[in-house]
Amino acid sequence: MRQLIVLGGGGFSMEPNRALDRYFLAAAGRPRPRICFLGTASGDAESYRYKFYEAMAGLDAQATHLSLFTPPVADLASFLLGQDAIFVGGGNTRSMLALWREWGVDGILRTAYDRGIVMGGISAGMICWFSWGITDSIPGALTPLRGLGWLPGTACPHYDGEAARRPAFHRLVASGAVPEGYAADDGAALHFVDESLQQVVSSQPAARAYRLGLADGEVRETPLATRLLD
Repeated sequence: MRQLIVLGGGGFSMEPNRALDRYFLAAAGRPRPRICFLGTASGDAESYRYKFYEAMAGLDAQATHLSLFTPPVADLASFLLGQDAIFVGGGNTRSMLALWREWGVDGILRTAYDRGIVMGGISAGMICWFSWGITDSIPGALTPLRGLGWLPGTACPHYDGEAARRPAFHRLVASGAVPEGYAADDGAALHFVDESLQQVVSSQPAARAYRLGLADGEVRETPLATRLLD
């Protein structure tokens, strides 16, 4: 079973609520799952990594991380394929994807995904798996960015947290610059199983996810049923 759990925002990097973190770990389906944090998009910022370890220390998990700036292991494939879950942090998606390709991490992650290791993340760690993402990786207005293409369509995080996100996604879908896709508020996560959306969950009562598409030449935004986590 292939699983991708993608957060529009929230989790350990944005909120004290651990509901989304617990949900991500539970998807591994085993006690004390091994989880690896990839902070490539933030330049492997130490402060971000510390937040990850602090959060995991309070949960029943075996935490580790992988840095592409100071690699802790010689065999990246064995290290990543030995995990039960891999969580990708936010930051500059374009730079992250470039580094992954240079190191061959994109191919290793695909193998991990196909083997059933739970994959996902927040912001950059949301949009990278889709064919397209709405990104602020490039200076100026929000722009489309090609992703890995494991999931079809376009993804947009921080839908309620950043004022420019919603109008940019609508504009880009309407113009045909990107195909239809999904948006997620801060605190909302979409859980895909074998490339099909299984459910949407949230850590905050108002957090939602949406499906955007064109109908009769107009952008239609459809709120998706969302389960509030305990």
